[in-house]
Amino acid sequence: MAWTFTSDKPVYLQIAERITRSVLAAEFRPGEQLPTVRQLAMHAAVNPNTVQRAYQELENDGIIIVRGTLGRFVTDDAEVIERNRKKLAGRIVAELCKGFAELSLPLSQAIELIKEVQANERA
Repeated sequence: MAWTFTSDKPVYLQIAERITRSVLAAEFRPGEQLPTVRQLAMHAAVNPNTVQRAYQELENDGIIIVRGTLGRFVTDDAEVIERNRKKLAGRIVAELCKGFAELSLPLSQAIELIKEVQANERA
């Protein structure tokens, strides 16, 4: 089944973010080999050049490493993974704060709302 993409940012960035989230959620484990460019392109129903560009982004971020002709692998560097986890979490928090600001919701109320939603998620 082809992946779905939005029009708000380039597809290669959406692929890179999806893979990053999979790494951070341990769906791809440290040291695990990633699909080849062609395999992922077929799975996502995109041009292989798009996947290649996404993989290049992930290499630049240190999320994946290339092992010569063996292919691409998830980094086993825990610091790199944690740094990227904080980076992604920061973007999520910034977007959330922007939404609260648009609603003129004070920080104290926003925090209480977050706690309330989290409690309901666990129930």
